[in-house]
Amino acid sequence: MTPVASPATRNVRLICASHSPMMEFIHPDPAVERAARGAFADLAREVADFAPQLIVLFAPDHFNGFFYDLMPPFCLGIRARGAGDWDYSTDPLDVPEDVALDLVRFVQDQGVDLAYSYRMQADHGFTQPLALLAGDVARYPVLPIFVNGAAHPAPPVHRAMALGRAVGRFLAQDGRVERVLILGSGGLSHDPPTPQMGKVPPEVEEFLIAGRNPTAEARARRQANVLSKGAALARGEGKGETLPLDPEWDRGLIADFLAARMDRFGAMTDAEIFAHGGRGGHEIRAWVAAFAALDALGPYRGQERFYHPIDEWIAGMGLVSAACTA
Repeated sequence: MTPVASPATRNVRLICASHSPMMEFIHPDPAVERAARGAFADLAREVADFAPQLIVLFAPDHFNGFFYDLMPPFCLGIRARGAGDWDYSTDPLDVPEDVALDLVRFVQDQGVDLAYSYRMQADHGFTQPLALLAGDVARYPVLPIFVNGAAHPAPPVHRAMALGRAVGRFLAQDGRVERVLILGSGGLSHDPPTPQMGKVPPEVEEFLIAGRNPTAEARARRQANVLSKGAALARGEGKGETLPLDPEWDRGLIADFLAARMDRFGAMTDAEIFAHGGRGGHEIRAWVAAFAALDALGPYRGQERFYHPIDEWIAGMGLVSAACTA
C-alpha cells in the first residue's frame, strides 16, 4: 500500500495488549505474574516518557456498555465514561469532541459506517489498559473506539481492518497533534463464560439485550461466576467447559502483526477464531484495527514485550509495541 503519513503525525506509536479482569483477583505462578506486570510497567514508563497528545483506543465490550437492543459493529465515544465493572473507574474519559466528530465524518466518508455515542459506557476493555498503561482513564486525551467482538454476528475481520486504515488516514491528514499513541485492547486466545444468544435461558437473553446499569448485586453475581471459572482453571478443573488457550495460534498472530502481514487478517474467518481463539478470541479485531491504523501511516517496526498463556486469567496474555519508521 502507499504510505500516507505526513510530518505532523509521524511520531506515532502503538501498544496492543491482552486484558483480563482476573488480574486483580486471581494470581498465577509468581514468576509469571511478575513478568506480566513488569511488562505492563515497562510500557507504562514508555507511555509517560512519550507523553502522547492523543490516544486512539480500539477495544471491545463485554455486555457492560453495548447490548443487543442496538449493537453497532463499531462506535466512537464522543463522550464516554467508565462503566465501573470489575472495580475500574466510572470517571469520564477526556475525549476531544471536535477531533472525535471530525474522525466520524472522515471515516464515514472513507466507506466505513462508524457509529457514535454521546453516552458511551466504556468497560474494562477500555479502562484496564488505560489504568495499566496511562495510570488513569483521563490522564491523556483519548478517542475510544468500540469494536464488537462479543455479540454475533460480529463485523468481519476485514471490516475491522478497513476501520483501522481509515483511522490511520485521518491521523495522517490531521495536523492538530504530533504525538499519537494507538492502543489495541483484547485478543488473543481466551474462552471466558460469555453467554451467547440462542443458547441461554430467556432471562439471560434479556440481560444480553438490555442489561445496562445493573444493580451492584447483579454485577457482583455475574463477576463471581467468572471468578469461579478462573479459580477452577487455576486448580486444573473445568477445562472441558472452555476452549484451551492456544499459544501456537497466539504467537503466530503476534508474528504476523510484527511482520506487517496484514493480508493474513483480511482473510481471517470467524470459524478460525472460534476454533483457536474461543469466544474471547474475537477481540483480535481490536488489534487488527490498531495495526491497520499504524500500517496506513507507513512502515513500522515492532517487538513482542511479553507472552504467556495464563489459565488463571483465562487469557493468552500478550503485549506488543511498535512505532512508525517513516
